[in-house]
Amino acid sequence: MQAVLDQIKAHGATLVALTPHLAANSKSMAEKNELGFDLLSDPKNEYAAQLGLRFEVVDPLRSVYAGSGIDLPKYNGDPSWTLPMPGRFLIDQTGVIRAVDVDPDYTQRPEPEKTLADLAALA
Repeated sequence: MQAVLDQIKAHGATLVALTPHLAANSKSMAEKNELGFDLLSDPKNEYAAQLGLRFEVVDPLRSVYAGSGIDLPKYNGDPSWTLPMPGRFLIDQTGVIRAVDVDPDYTQRPEPEKTLADLAALA
């Protein structure tokens, strides 16, 4: 999304991301990746759970994470091994959700081009 941030802003939109990471870890990630948008914290994935978009990382995948040096409980400050489903919500200025892309397959991410197309459709 960083790659199309200027185009998102050109539509008069604001990009924010919601993450279960602790604020300090989000800040570090934002700086490391030079993100030009805000990362909001969802402690323990509680908001994702309210939306029905939280899932538990299964044991085999936990091993993959550990083998890659990813300590999810440490990053999230929560021992639950849960993550939000990747998704994108386009919300207008009145708070009405105009477009949603969510996939329970965590390997499928919303494409930035779809976000731009949905923004253009609102104009």
